[in-house]
Amino acid sequence: MALLPDITAFYGDGDEAVRLTSGRTIGTIELVRTQELLRAHLPPAPASVLDVGGGPGVHARRLTDRGYRVLVVDPVEQHVRQARAQGLAAIVGDARNLRHADGSFDAVLMLGPLYHLPDGSGRARAWREARRVVRPGGLVAAAALNRYAKLLDLDSPAALDIAATGLRVRRDGPTTYYHDLAELGAEARQAGLDHLGIHGVHGPAYEALRAEERRTGRRDLGEQVCEAALAAARFADGHPELAVSSLHLLAFARRPRHVAQTSRPIAADRRPRSDT
Repeated sequence: MALLPDITAFYGDGDEAVRLTSGRTIGTIELVRTQELLRAHLPPAPASVLDVGGGPGVHARRLTDRGYRVLVVDPVEQHVRQARAQGLAAIVGDARNLRHADGSFDAVLMLGPLYHLPDGSGRARAWREARRVVRPGGLVAAAALNRYAKLLDLDSPAALDIAATGLRVRRDGPTTYYHDLAELGAEARQAGLDHLGIHGVHGPAYEALRAEERRTGRRDLGEQVCEAALAAARFADGHPELAVSSLHLLAFARRPRHVAQTSRPIAADRRPRSDT
C-alpha cells in the first residue's frame, strides 16, 4: 500500500515544518487553531496520543510539551528522522495498516492522511484503523480539505474541477483529495465512530488572506490581520453552517464505549408439541 509517488517526492524534497512555523500568517493561524481545537477536545494529559501522518512532529512537539505521551507515525522517512531529532518517539508507518494493538491509545490524530488518500477505500481503511487502535470512548481527530472553499479563490483555475470531483492533480505537488462536509462525517460514522462535529480551521478568512498575500507580496501580514482572522474562525465555531467557507477542516469523532446490542430475532413458538 504505497503512497502515490508524487506525494512521497513532494514531502521527501521539502521541509513540512516550515509551512506551519515560518511566521507566515496562514501557517500561524493553522497551527494556533489546530492546537486550540485539540485542547478543547483531547482528554487531559498525560493521555496517550497516536499522531498518524504527523510529519516532522510540529503538533506532537507541542502536545508533548503539555505532558501528553505522543507517538508519531508517518510514511515519509525524512519526517520520522526530523521528529526523532526533536526527541519525539516516531516510527515509519501507514495510516491504512497500523501496527498497534486494539484500543491502545486514548486519542488518535489523523492531521494529514485523508487528503492524501484519493481512493475512498484507502480513506475507509484509515478511519477503521484509527477506530481500532483508540480505546472505547477515545477521541479521533481528522483533518480534511473542503472541496467547495476553493470556489472563493478567483485565481484558482482548478476550483470548479475540485468542487465537481474532489480531486486536484498538480504538476508541482501531490495529488490531493477534497471532502464534502457531509461525506467527511459519513466516513467517520461508517467506520463505527460517533461523529461529534466539524470545525473550520482557518475559518472564513482563508482565501482573503491568500489574496492579500498575492496583492502585497508579503507572507507575514501582521499581527492585526492574524488576530482578525483568528477571531473570525473562532466565531464560526458557533455557527456550523460557516464551516463550508473554510478550506481546512478538523473533524472530531469518538469510539463508542459499548457495542450496541443487536436485537435477536423472535424465536419460533417453542411450546412443547403435543403427542397427539
